[in-house]
Amino acid sequence: MSGSVKSYAAVDLGASSGRVMVGRVGPDSLELTEAHRFVNRPVRLPEGLRWDILSLYGGVLDGLRAAGQVDSVGIDSWAVDYGLLDGDGRLLGNPVHYRDSRTEGVAEKVWATVPAPELYAATGLQYAPFNTLYQLVAEQRTGARRLLLVPDLLTYWLTGEQGTELTNASTTQLIDPRTRGWSFDIAQRLGIDLELFAPLRQPGDAAGLLRPEVLEETGLAGPVPVTAVGSHDTASAVAAVPASGERFAYICTGTWSLAGLELDAPVLTEESRAANFTNELGLDGTVRYLRNIMGLWLLQECVRAWGDPDLGELLREASEAPALRSVVDASDPVFLPPGRMPERIAEACRASGQPVPVSPGEITRCILDSLALAHRRAVEEAQRLADRPVDVVHVVGGGTRNALLCQLTADACGLPVVAGPTEAAALGNVLVQARAHGLVGDLAGGRELLTRTQPLTRYEPRGDPARWREAQARLVRI
Repeated sequence: MSGSVKSYAAVDLGASSGRVMVGRVGPDSLELTEAHRFVNRPVRLPEGLRWDILSLYGGVLDGLRAAGQVDSVGIDSWAVDYGLLDGDGRLLGNPVHYRDSRTEGVAEKVWATVPAPELYAATGLQYAPFNTLYQLVAEQRTGARRLLLVPDLLTYWLTGEQGTELTNASTTQLIDPRTRGWSFDIAQRLGIDLELFAPLRQPGDAAGLLRPEVLEETGLAGPVPVTAVGSHDTASAVAAVPASGERFAYICTGTWSLAGLELDAPVLTEESRAANFTNELGLDGTVRYLRNIMGLWLLQECVRAWGDPDLGELLREASEAPALRSVVDASDPVFLPPGRMPERIAEACRASGQPVPVSPGEITRCILDSLALAHRRAVEEAQRLADRPVDVVHVVGGGTRNALLCQLTADACGLPVVAGPTEAAALGNVLVQARAHGLVGDLAGGRELLTRTQPLTRYEPRGDPARWREAQARLVRI
């Protein structure tokens, strides 16, 4: 059976770090090891906040060198951001970071041309100020001949071939989730040239071969194919949710929490728009119906402000702090920019008439209670809006390491939480590559393999659910 085991390099880029993982896949085996991890540190330039894309590409090359010989490479990353190329395929500047301020006030200009309800009915995408559509309306640069989303840009540098992978394209607010193609009417009315985008690719499509220069730099022996995966990291993470059947919710945790359901068709009602749920595209014709929640960004920023204290000690202090004493709206845009996070959380509690958390342990408990409450609300509303009841919540991603958050999420939702896998995006990336090479069957087959091979932890709900309803009512009054 050893001859049927293949190795795949999964390049998984998050908003704060990147990693190259190697997945070894056989008919009854799935092992993931880390080849290389590197920091993703944005840079604030005089013109604004930018991604250090060359450093990221260098990290990818270092990771492929460390990975050794593989049968394929796949890349996933965060959504919405892009690089612009000139007619010769040269990058015209560092990609703008989605937390940059250039889109402030742009949504109102867009809605003056295409009202928000009409935009949602056409694209199914939640309002977020950094959606690619708003970035393009704000874009001042001239001379661009091609736009490549971040994973597609790195794929182009590796292979010399250009494409636009569908799951990530669906986060631009320029895709019709019913046809799974471009929304030409919306783009035309807003003056956005869809010819900037390379042809659409599906997860599993061939995306080219590593260029000779890349082979030389990484020490790999060619040919090494690059495979289009669910290049939005959430699409890859949801593909790696170890669920069976349909009655499950998922929460992809990390810098963001993405909480919702996997559906066969989008939910485009006005009620869904008002609740700010998004319809992004997933594997095999699925729709990721979910809400963006600020996620562990809140804690990451606090930890940075506190000088990187020991996280285990911080969580121990949080576990001993009073439960649900103070909560904030974890989806409030006030928490989107970096800096002064402990002060902003304290200010939000003070403004709402709640006790103000002071110590790092108290602030951490406030954050985790607030995230669990946001998870509860998203899971409940998704079930109602999509008319899809669930029996279990699957938590995947970096937040699975935070046992307190997982338990609080089970308590808040009143449902069992199954936590794991932690490296869900990388595993989903690997599974799509393995499918493209005939080692794994359909989406259900990949999930069944995950369930058999990956460590999972189950949390049962505890405590009085009325306390969470009271806390939610407190936020509604705010």
